[in-house]
Amino acid sequence: MKAESAELRLPAYGGQAVIEGVLMRGRRALAMAVRDPKGEIILFDEQLPTLYRSWWARAPFFRGIVSLWDSLSMGMEYLTKSANVQTGEEEKIEGKELVFTMLFSILVGVGLFFLLPALLAGWLESGLQTTAWVSNLLEGLLRLIILVVYMVLIGKMPEIQRTFMYHGAEHKTINAFEAQVELEPEIVAQQTRVHPRCGTSFILSMVFISILVFTLLGPQPLLWRLISRILLLPVVAGLSYEYIRWAAQNMQKSGFVRALIQPNLWLQSLTTREPTLDMIEVALAAFKRMYAMETAGEILPEPTV
Repeated sequence: MKAESAELRLPAYGGQAVIEGVLMRGRRALAMAVRDPKGEIILFDEQLPTLYRSWWARAPFFRGIVSLWDSLSMGMEYLTKSANVQTGEEEKIEGKELVFTMLFSILVGVGLFFLLPALLAGWLESGLQTTAWVSNLLEGLLRLIILVVYMVLIGKMPEIQRTFMYHGAEHKTINAFEAQVELEPEIVAQQTRVHPRCGTSFILSMVFISILVFTLLGPQPLLWRLISRILLLPVVAGLSYEYIRWAAQNMQKSGFVRALIQPNLWLQSLTTREPTLDMIEVALAAFKRMYAMETAGEILPEPTV
């Protein structure tokens, strides 16, 4: 990329791995590239609703809640689309079946990572007569253990290992764009596969921030403890989002911030794998389509291609 472009502030793009592909998302548009069973790259794209350009999507704290909803709803929708590419026209998941799958996934996620640790810690608090601080610290530790064990176990599945490789390809592509290097597979492959704004970082940040937020509530009956975990989930998400944005913007300027964000980067070793060049090619196809739609009619730094 030309030197004069480097003076411009680059947009903070993101994405996620899907089945045999990558989804890339901007403020105005998103694009997904998937390699089908025949080896062809299939592209999907759409302009995002105005919600993603509204005050809610830009305001501190609230943008984290929008991002969480985006990950749960739109992420699941495109994950399903990528699965449909692999299964064929006859076995598509759509309509009521898709809605049920999304709701079930959300319920399982909230139950496993938020309600189960709260339930276990609540029982231990009653049995051991611990303080609210110790109980919430224990709850956070249980949440972290469940998260790490879950990632390790699913990472042993061959299909998920390939998805983690596409996750690595997504990170390398975003890192290459932000480093302003040529967006070619061989060059992108040289980039690191970790990124501070990763969803894995977001989840780990939620674990630690939840300890602080829930501790402020003090001692609670078990039922109210469980209800509060659901009601305060948007609050934890909003604070966690602001934390990882702040860390990503300042980690190169401060050794303290780099040390603070390091556990988030370490955890990504469980959710990313080194991608092959053909996987990076898929990630680049998604990014270039998204970027073309995102910057149409605007004067923004062009990616080096």
